[in-house]
Amino acid sequence: MLRSYAYNKDVSRPKKYRCVGCVPNSCYFKPKGIPLADLEEVALSLDELEALRLADCEGRYHEDAAREMKISRATFGRIVKEARRKAAEALTQGKALRIETPKDQEENRK
Repeated sequence: MLRSYAYNKDVSRPKKYRCVGCVPNSCYFKPKGIPLADLEEVALSLDELEALRLADCEGRYHEDAAREMKISRATFGRIVKEARRKAAEALTQGKALRIETPKDQEENRK
């Protein structure tokens, strides 16, 4: 089980560690035939990816998924809502979807 540290520069209080059960094989998904350099990016954090996996791939109830990630149900709901918005934005607007790695998250904290 990987621990992902969610960090938001706009919030004064640091966020808690969240349990993430999957590490993606790929860091980018993009429209076919368009070079990555020509695309805008949408960044998806590891906790957002995990929320999508638990809610949409495994079909878990929010309460069960939140318990597995060791966060509240309300927090899980906010995370999965934002993850779905980002995925929809990338799909409908032809943007690249970049999945942040633990290394990316460490750089964001600095």
